[in-house]
Amino acid sequence: MPISRGLRRLLQLRLLEEEQSRLALESVLAELHRLQRAFEAAGERSRRGRQLVHRGVRTGQLPDRIAGLEEGRVALRQAVMLEAAITQSEQSANTLRERYQSARVERRQVETLIHEAEAAEALDAGRRSQQALDDWYGSRHQVAEAAAVRAPKKLEGRSNGSS
Repeated sequence: MPISRGLRRLLQLRLLEEEQSRLALESVLAELHRLQRAFEAAGERSRRGRQLVHRGVRTGQLPDRIAGLEEGRVALRQAVMLEAAITQSEQSANTLRERYQSARVERRQVETLIHEAEAAEALDAGRRSQQALDDWYGSRHQVAEAAAVRAPKKLEGRSNGSS
């Protein structure tokens, strides 16, 4: 039984689904990493703001202290917004990871079906080939036996006719 075109088409569809799922997952993971780097940058901004406040206290410069406090507030607002975005991005990544894994499993199942069908087809072809060889050998052997049975009769006919 040849492998149906529908099964091969299903495999192609599963491959496309898997590829799309992988690309979507990679996109969300890239966005997640970008957000995490931005969160780290906000932490660094907050640290620089604290340093500016400390420097302003040591030097007595009021503008440095005010600038440092403002940097800290801005960094805190950024961090809060980024935390929410990171949480949402992580949830999206988990969902897409599950979808990708599911698509991989489905593709592998179809591949397994095709491989099993190919193996069964090869086994049947081997059996047919062996049957053809057996038939050929059997017919050749029968021809040889029939010739052997006729040969003595011809010899008897010659022996009786020459006496």
